Formats: sequence, C-alpha cells, structure tokens
Amino acid sequence: MKGFIHMKNWKKALLVASVLTLGAVGAYQPSYAASNATVSQSQVHLQGATMANGIANDTRTFAIDNNIKAVDVRFPNKFGFTVAGHLYLPANFDANKKYDAIVVSGAFGAVKEQTSGLHAQELAKRGFVAVAFDPSTNGESSGEIRDVGSPEIYTEDYSAAVDFLGSLDFVNRNRIGALGICGLSGPAITAAVNDVRIKAVATTAMYDMSDSIRNHYNGSYYTPEQREAVKAEMAKERWEAVDTGKQVRSYHEMSVDANNNVTSGNGILLPDQSVQTDPVTTRFQEYYKGRAYHERAVNSASMWDNRTKYGFFCFSLMEHIEELGDRPVLMITGDKAHSKYFTDEAYAKAGKNKQLIVVPGADHVDLYDNLNLIPMDAMADFFHKSLDNQ
Repeated sequence: MKGFIHMKNWKKALLVASVLTLGAVGAYQPSYAASNATVSQSQVHLQGATMANGIANDTRTFAIDNNIKAVDVRFPNKFGFTVAGHLYLPANFDANKKYDAIVVSGAFGAVKEQTSGLHAQELAKRGFVAVAFDPSTNGESSGEIRDVGSPEIYTEDYSAAVDFLGSLDFVNRNRIGALGICGLSGPAITAAVNDVRIKAVATTAMYDMSDSIRNHYNGSYYTPEQREAVKAEMAKERWEAVDTGKQVRSYHEMSVDANNNVTSGNGILLPDQSVQTDPVTTRFQEYYKGRAYHERAVNSASMWDNRTKYGFFCFSLMEHIEELGDRPVLMITGDKAHSKYFTDEAYAKAGKNKQLIVVPGADHVDLYDNLNLIPMDAMADFFHKSLDNQ
C-alpha cells in the first residue's frame, strides 16, 4: 500500500512526507508486521511516478491548488475501521508551528475526492490544517461490506479524525473544529455534542439523514401505513441477501405511492444525465454523474447497502443539539436549496452562540463546489474567531 501515512507512525512520517512533497514527492511505506516500529529511513522512498501533492493515484474531481500540499493519511476509529483521508497543509507550511485544524466530511454518499476535499483545500488556503475523510465502509475507508451508512459509526469517524489531528505535533489540539457537508452535517453536530474536543462546528447544505430516511421528504412525509410498507420492503431485501448470499443494494430513501407500493431501486442511485428527471435530481446528476463523477462514490456509481436504513430508522441524529451550549455553531444554506428546512429546524434548536448564513441565489448543490457562492471566507472567519477564543 503506497503513498499512505498510517496512524501508528504518523507524527514522524508526516513530517517527512510534508518535506518531500515540497520537491520530489515522497511516500511512506508503513510496516504492518511490526506496527509499533519506528519509522526508518528505508521505509521512506521516492516513487518512480510523480504523485500530485503526495496523494497516490490522485483522482480528485475539483481544481487542485498546487500551493496547498496534501498527503494520504489513515487512522482507526473505535469500531476497528481504518478511515482514509487527505490531509491538507497550509501554504508555506512550517512543521514547527501550531495550527488550528478542521475535520471535514460529506456529502452523504460522496468521497473525499469530491466536495469535502474541496472544502478542506479552501480551508487550508486560509491557514488551517484540514483533513477530509471517507466515512467508514465508503470510498477508500475499510469495511468488508461496502457502502453501509450508519449514524453511530459516522459520528465516531469525526471523533477518530479529531484523535488523528490532535496527535500531530503541528496541530493545536485545543483548537480543532468540525465541518459537516450535506448528510454528514448530522454526524458532525452529534459528535460535537458529546466530544467537547470539537470547539466549533459548521454545517453547509445540511441534510438530517435520520429524518430524511425515516420520514421521507418534507411535504411528503410517510403516513404510518407507508412507513410500515417501507419496513416490509426492508425485511424483503434482508431475506434476499440471506437467501442469495449476495449484497443487496437499494435506495436509502424509498418512495411509496398511494397504494403503498415501494420503489427499492435497481442498483444505481442516480440515472445518467441523459435521463430526464425532476429539477432537484437533475442538479445532483450534474454533480455526481457529471463534473464530479467518482467511481468510489455511492452517489456516482452505486447504491447503498440495503441495511443502511435500519440505523437511521432507529437512531436520531442531532437530538441533543442544545447540549452544545455556548460552543459556536455556524449553519450555511442557500435560499433556493430544497434542503433549507433542515437547516432552519436545526438552527432553531441550537443554543445562543450560533450564526446562520443564507446564500442568495444558491441551491443545495451550489454549496458543494460553486466557489462563487460558497461563503468560504465567512466560514474561515467563523473558525478563526471561534478557535482563537479557546
């Protein structure tokens, strides 16, 4: 496994990798046989092929700023999953300094090569160390069963990312924030509620996946009968997996018609752009099937493991948001975003130390990658001020 910095030896390896990326790009070859071994010079070597900014097989879908160095990283969570990330370092990075840091993930069904990586890069341009990561079982993160969404595991991934950043010599562990994008907003807030090491939390293009999966979309919430029909379809899918021994994939949000017939999907979440859809789905198609297509992203090329729905049916995210108390919260949405009601409801429940930015002219997907509309300077200012007060 080339090009990775493994958590067990990250401190020394990251310093070496960050230096190597300034010239010829280097990669760290970890020793798995002796997990507690120190990093020797023989374990650090130059690759024959050039790697962009220290990321092996770079497949990022956004414009790369070559002034911002990025390296592959890996770290464990408490469930034993290995979380894959890209660590972004500010311009003129100095390993002897102490930086404020941000953990970033989202959207739900996206990978770090998409919107979370873009946000991490933009935050690094504004002076932060930032790590964008794939949630467990997604992208390059581990998990024998792929693409299983879980509210608890995704929440833990944020805390594991804090573990990682806080163990770096050049990060001030008392000044770490979290950013959740779209469906990873809920896990970001939920992690911050109980993990007080997260000193400030921001969300953008929020989706509350517990509400969206269990209740369906605002204005067309499930009736009790429709929800029972969905549960029956979930049971049918699980028996299919048991009987065939194969993974069954389906929609994480199931449509139910007036006769309680459930649409479970055909293995692909979004149709190709050639298929005409409603305006909201079209915007998702343009991003995931078009300009930001990535083969590892559920939203681009696959569909969720059918068991994903169980966790979100059972466990509510953001249920204790008021326990954030005086810790700063920033929520960003667009005035044209179909998802705006999620932000409005969460903002109403949050404490007094909160900010809301409603971006004029922005829809949900604009907040993924439209840097003409994403208020990155305001987001960076929020984190700088919030973390400076720690």
